[in-house]
Amino acid sequence: MAQRPPLPPFDHKTALQKVQAAEDAWNTRDPQRVALAYTPDSVWRNRDAFVTGREAIVEFLTRKWERELDYALRKELWAFDGNRIAVRFQYECHDADGRFWRSYGNELWEFDADGLMARREASINDVRIQEQDRRIFGPRPDDERGVPFPIR
Repeated sequence: MAQRPPLPPFDHKTALQKVQAAEDAWNTRDPQRVALAYTPDSVWRNRDAFVTGREAIVEFLTRKWERELDYALRKELWAFDGNRIAVRFQYECHDADGRFWRSYGNELWEFDADGLMARREASINDVRIQEQDRRIFGPRPDDERGVPFPIR
């Protein structure tokens, strides 16, 4: 299995790189590509769902992005230590009925020595928004990388 740099232990620079890489991958909405960042036996808690293994991650993300249309995500480094990173994030999407949502959350990540995520715990809350209140449109432009994202 190939390594997934940057590798732990993380410093501020490499933790930021890991967070941006995750944001970039998730914004592709490609479950196969995203799943490659996780160990084959990675364990997730995502809201009330418990997922184990890459195959289950692909299935989970496929269902997610079939429901959450035009999904666009922003992640921000919150803290890091050794092989662990904490992030806060927001994403926006709409459902099949045309209702728009902004989801706020926090994630705890734990990596193996090869830089693959072995554990992910996500707590997420959804807020209905109007289409004109959207502020996340696709992947983050280069000039916004590293810029903190407002809470509201």
